[in-house]
Amino acid sequence: MHESWKPFLKSEFAKPYFKELSEFLSNEYEKKTIFPKKAQVFSAFTTDLNEVKVVILGQDPYHTPGAAHGLAFSVPNSQPIPPSLINIYKEIDSDIGSHANKTGYLKNWQDQGVLLLNNVLTVEAHKAGSHRNHGWETFTEATIRYLDETKDHLVFLLWGRDARNKKPLINQEKHLILEAAHPSPLSAYNGFFGCKHFSKTNDQLEKWGKSKIVW
Repeated sequence: MHESWKPFLKSEFAKPYFKELSEFLSNEYEKKTIFPKKAQVFSAFTTDLNEVKVVILGQDPYHTPGAAHGLAFSVPNSQPIPPSLINIYKEIDSDIGSHANKTGYLKNWQDQGVLLLNNVLTVEAHKAGSHRNHGWETFTEATIRYLDETKDHLVFLLWGRDARNKKPLINQEKHLILEAAHPSPLSAYNGFFGCKHFSKTNDQLEKWGKSKIVW
């Protein structure tokens, strides 16, 4: 985890809900196959808080072996590009002409100040949503509140119901919120395709005097 997040994380880790979550996770990792690996659960928080410009909220980590590594929507270079990310790339291509990535590994987005944060940070193998309602949602909401309060001029990309439910936590006078359907094949045609969030994000960053994201 990056040093810039330590005050926030130290505070959250000490709270009763997180202690309960930690006990649950300890038991789960001991008895079951859980993704991502323990060392990768907080990979999103290796992003320098001081450099964060854009926040993308995902849902759960991928629940198939080798895919989840702690960054929302991202997979390691060795993995095939997941369907949701394929749709994200399609929208980038339609919106701004082309996408920069050859694989599904989104570390280059993170390095540019994109926080790739899932709503729930762990999952049992082959059981989507299995770690919901155990405390991660409280942690994610606390993260968003912290970003809202301590940062100015962020772009929040809220895709799908879980992400859009976080909208009340964000001060729209300080930040830009862009909402759309989730890029999953089940919902991408219901408002994700054609949302133009990538050009809109860069236009707003430019207005704020920040560098654009190379998508």
